[in-house]
Amino acid sequence: MSRQGLLLPLLLFIVTSSLHVSHSRSEIRCEEYPPFGCNNTTSFNRDSFNKGFLFGVASSAYQIEGAQGRGLNIWDGFTHRYPTKGKGKATGDIAAGSYLHYKADIDVMKEIGVDSYRFSIAWSRIIPRGKACRGVNEEGISYYNNLINGLVSKGIKPFVTLFHWDLPQTLQDEYEGFLDHQIIEDFKNYAELCFQRFGDRVKNWITINQPYTIPTRGYATGTDAPGRCSSWLNKNCYAGDSATEPYIVAHHVLLAHATVVDLYKQKYQKIHEGEIGVTMITRWFLPYSNSDENLKAAERAKEFFHGWFMDPLTKGHYPLIMEQMLKKRLPRFTAKEALLVKGSYDFIGVNYYMTQFAKSVPPENPNRLSVMTDSQARLSYVNEDGPISPCPFGDDYYRPRGILDVLEYFKTNYGNPKVYITENGFRSLDGSALVEEIKNDQNRTDFICTHLCFVRSAIEKGCQVKGYFVWSLGDNYEFCDGYTVRFGLTYIDFANIADDRDLKSSGKWYQEFLKPNQNVITQVQDYSSQHFLDDQVKEKERCVIGQTS
Repeated sequence: MSRQGLLLPLLLFIVTSSLHVSHSRSEIRCEEYPPFGCNNTTSFNRDSFNKGFLFGVASSAYQIEGAQGRGLNIWDGFTHRYPTKGKGKATGDIAAGSYLHYKADIDVMKEIGVDSYRFSIAWSRIIPRGKACRGVNEEGISYYNNLINGLVSKGIKPFVTLFHWDLPQTLQDEYEGFLDHQIIEDFKNYAELCFQRFGDRVKNWITINQPYTIPTRGYATGTDAPGRCSSWLNKNCYAGDSATEPYIVAHHVLLAHATVVDLYKQKYQKIHEGEIGVTMITRWFLPYSNSDENLKAAERAKEFFHGWFMDPLTKGHYPLIMEQMLKKRLPRFTAKEALLVKGSYDFIGVNYYMTQFAKSVPPENPNRLSVMTDSQARLSYVNEDGPISPCPFGDDYYRPRGILDVLEYFKTNYGNPKVYITENGFRSLDGSALVEEIKNDQNRTDFICTHLCFVRSAIEKGCQVKGYFVWSLGDNYEFCDGYTVRFGLTYIDFANIADDRDLKSSGKWYQEFLKPNQNVITQVQDYSSQHFLDDQVKEKERCVIGQTS
């Protein structure tokens, strides 16, 4: 065939393809403030993301399983010893009953159409006495095998967290858990058991959920298990030092994480062809005002929040500002430890919920030091102009653009790591609401779709985001808040946990969003509206109308 003969079919192909693309291409703006327009699944859906992008839902063991069939963990100890520290004196003894009703969870995930399920393994369910040498609970192993096999049979990829805060109580009693170097070896042995028993089917591992939260809420404020803090801060804490213990705990968390990653890479990664990482809680910080002091306070907040863990993981040492301000209170890595910690991940999990203002404040009294005030940045959701956003997030406010800010910050400051959004979800105060009001959760749909829109924008700007997990699959026990708030895409009747997991309107929206082959190519525009405070009253009315609580 002549060159001209080949050219004509080629031109026809290009023209028809262009017509098809222009017909199916949709443009959507990512709004910072309501009203939100991203929830139309004909123009914004899973086809707006690259093929292979994982869409999932998330949970954690203590929050959904219940206590039956496992050993005690520190949240059992905390909620029963200090019941007044949680709302309604609630515990996770029953939770969502997923130990008995995991098949219902799998069925509703299949109904929604998710690609993956992020869940955690309860350490005390498979090793009730904390140390692997003391014996393994084969019934616990069977439970997770049944869960994993059930997921795989439905085409749902298991995405497993090894530690989501539920340390066996016996290890806390023996040596105060992560406050002692012994935790590293015990965590390694527990992780190895998981790799051996489940690694042939689990290809995505998270070592530790939110390393920041463990030392701060567990060892500084005493509001989380195990409940340690300085006596001057809270006389109900059984022991602790909010100025020093959190930094020791964080140091051991990083070393325990890196030791397990090294174990996986040395012995199991090649055989199982999987990946392993760690999940960070993230926030974005805006200066309280444009003063030089507050601009610096916002940067300090980022270093003390993100850099505390991400600098060791990417550079092998803590942020310089922390070393300068904390001096001897901040541990140092040996040369060998620095090599172990640096680069100890295949991916970084990002949990994002909120943005805060940072206001510069003077140093605390030397006798009243705490990790929570060491950054000399007071955090809030409101400045002199009003709240950070017009729409409530439980008692606070959410700002969807913050997830883009965080992702770009990680790209710029931490080498653009491979990222999964491992948690992102809406907290509603539904304690006194009627069932139908709880299920009609348009605010949750708005929250999810706006954050997904900014995730798509981050990808277009070069961030390596490979998946997104909604928190959470269903309503569950919430740490500190008990059953007074709900995050779920599905409704759980805590008075009858055997009931069906009914999809809320947000779950039905996510179901529509995930339907494949909708043949839409979405161009996402990063849209910044004018400052909402000029029209705050009207915007708040819009939000209130859409609330379910």
